[in-house]
Amino acid sequence: MMKTMVNAYFWLLRAVIAVLLAAMVVLVFGNVVLRYGFNSGIAISEELSRWLFVWMVFLGAIIGLKEHAHLGVDSLVKVLSPLGRKVCYGLSHALMLYASVLLTEGSWKQTVLNWDTVAPASGLSVGLFYAAGIVFGASSCVIIVHELYRLVTGQVADADLIAISESEELPHSPGAASGKQQA
Repeated sequence: MMKTMVNAYFWLLRAVIAVLLAAMVVLVFGNVVLRYGFNSGIAISEELSRWLFVWMVFLGAIIGLKEHAHLGVDSLVKVLSPLGRKVCYGLSHALMLYASVLLTEGSWKQTVLNWDTVAPASGLSVGLFYAAGIVFGASSCVIIVHELYRLVTGQVADADLIAISESEELPHSPGAASGKQQA
């Protein structure tokens, strides 16, 4: 049941990102055509497309966090023992959790502070802009706590402690994690 709900949440995030991207394309392209072709434009196009972009980035970052797709440096972790890797994994996730809590708290304060402020072009509440940080922060906290739980209960395999490959161009193979490359 829980896995179905989680999968539905991430499917929904992907769908929302696709809709946001489509809306951005329509707004920006439509505004360009109207400006150069008809000497007019959509008044809220720039403001709204910027807001959509911010939401798209924050929602995409949630998916990236779940799929371990963010950038990282593995130079130190690769030379550590399995216990050292687990300690680094736990420490890095604890720091990410702390940063996510700070981001959530700050976004909440900015959302509340700016809820009654309206954007100049669209008339929408500026609090909606900052609410993207709340959604990201809360979602990332849940993901990180789950990863820490998996670490503490021994569900994280040693191979998963280094989730970075040397290059995106190299194929992901068991030897790639240990620095060995296939000829």
